[in-house]
Amino acid sequence: MPNPPRYSSAKSLPRRDRIAVLAALFGVTALAWLYLIDLAIAMRGMADMSGGGMSDTAAMLEVRAWTPRHFAMMFLMWAVMMIGMMVPTAAPMTLIYAAVGRKAARQGTPVAPTAAFVAGYVAVWAGFSLAATVAQWGLDRAALLSPMMVSRSPTLGAGLLFAAGIYQLTPFKNGCLEHCRAPAHFIAENWRPGVTGAFRMGLVHGAYCLGCCWILMGLLFLGGVMNLLWIAAITLFVLLEKIVPAGPLAGRLAGLAMILCAVLFLTA
Repeated sequence: MPNPPRYSSAKSLPRRDRIAVLAALFGVTALAWLYLIDLAIAMRGMADMSGGGMSDTAAMLEVRAWTPRHFAMMFLMWAVMMIGMMVPTAAPMTLIYAAVGRKAARQGTPVAPTAAFVAGYVAVWAGFSLAATVAQWGLDRAALLSPMMVSRSPTLGAGLLFAAGIYQLTPFKNGCLEHCRAPAHFIAENWRPGVTGAFRMGLVHGAYCLGCCWILMGLLFLGGVMNLLWIAAITLFVLLEKIVPAGPLAGRLAGLAMILCAVLFLTA
C-alpha cells in the first residue's frame, strides 16, 4: 500500500484551504438543514391544511400509503437528514485528508480531490438511509408510528433506549469510535491513491462512523424523526463523542443513562 505524504496535522493545511473545505462542508450541511426545516414546517402545518393550496412537500407527507413514490420521498428525507447530521462530524477527518492532498501536490504527487473522499463517506450513510426507510415502512405497517413518525409504543421506545444504551458499552462501539477519533492514524493505515482510492477511504471511514452511530439514529423514532431539536441533540452528541478528550467516557455514561431511562420508561 502506498504511504501517504507526511504531515503534522490539519493545521498544516493553509488557512485559505482550510476555510474552503470547511465552507464547502458547512454549505452542504446548511442546505440539508434548510430542507429539513422546510419539511418540519410542512408537517406542523398539515393539521390546518385543507385539500387545496397544499405544497408538494406537505402533500407528500400526507400520503400514508407506501407507494414507490412515497418510499422514494422517505428515502430522500433520510438521506438528506444523514447528510445534515453526519457531514459536520466528518470535518476533522476531511481536513486531514485535504492536508495530505495539499502536501502531495507540493511534492508533485497530486492526490484525488477531497470531494471524492467525502462522496465515499456520504455513500455509506445513503445505504443506511435505505435501511432506515425500510425500518420506517415496517414500523408504519405495524402501526407503531404516529403520522409525525414518533413511536406510539412505550415498549418500542424503551427497547430503542435500552439497545442504544447497551451498544454504547460494547467493545465494537468503542473500537469504531477510536478510529473516528484518530484521523491521522486512519489516513496512514487506510491510504489509497487515486479517485477510486479516495472514494474507498471515504467508504471505510463511513463504515467506522456507521458502526459508531447507527443505533443512535434509531432514537429518532423515539423523539421524532422530524423533531429538529432532537435531531440537533443527537448530532451534537455524536460530534462531541468524536472530538472532546472525554468523549468515550461521556459516551459510556450516556449509555448507562439510556438504560436507566429505558427502565423508567417501562415502569412509569
